[in-house]
Amino acid sequence: MFSDPQKNIAEFGVEIGMKVVDLGSGSGFYTIEVAKKVGPSGRVYAVDVQQDLLNKIKNGGALAGLHNIEVVWGNIEKLGGTKLRESIADRIILSNTLFQIDPKDRENLSLEIKRILKTGGKLMVIDWNEDSPMKPEGFVPAIVVEGTFEKIGLKKEKDFDAGDHHYGIIFKKI
Repeated sequence: MFSDPQKNIAEFGVEIGMKVVDLGSGSGFYTIEVAKKVGPSGRVYAVDVQQDLLNKIKNGGALAGLHNIEVVWGNIEKLGGTKLRESIADRIILSNTLFQIDPKDRENLSLEIKRILKTGGKLMVIDWNEDSPMKPEGFVPAIVVEGTFEKIGLKKEKDFDAGDHHYGIIFKKI
């Protein structure tokens, strides 16, 4: 099975009314699914550098009757680049994004995540398995991800099966 957003979100403890940030939201697979989970009282922030993808997410959400999605044209590789306020997020999703981040910018990304994540909030990282024949150039192994986020004070909560070609890790801000 390829990566299934519904299954992976179920691992993450998303509840009605939460604020969730989808960093590097791309075409919005996670944004749309999590918007259904948080309900009308929740909010999902889709952050990406590609304006055309953000427009598709906004339109797709509206067509699905989801009015709790806010698209943010931002740069997740810069501290403050998401344009979101500090400690806004109950949950953050980072899926199939790390391989696109220049290694020198990963620290900025991790600090931006720490900045916008509430104490007690959780980060879900989904990325390519080392043994996947489909893994992109520049993929980031799970062990590197663990070190990156533990270094800034997030605690690894668990690993989970995120599909045949992906690993999944959930961290908590303590």
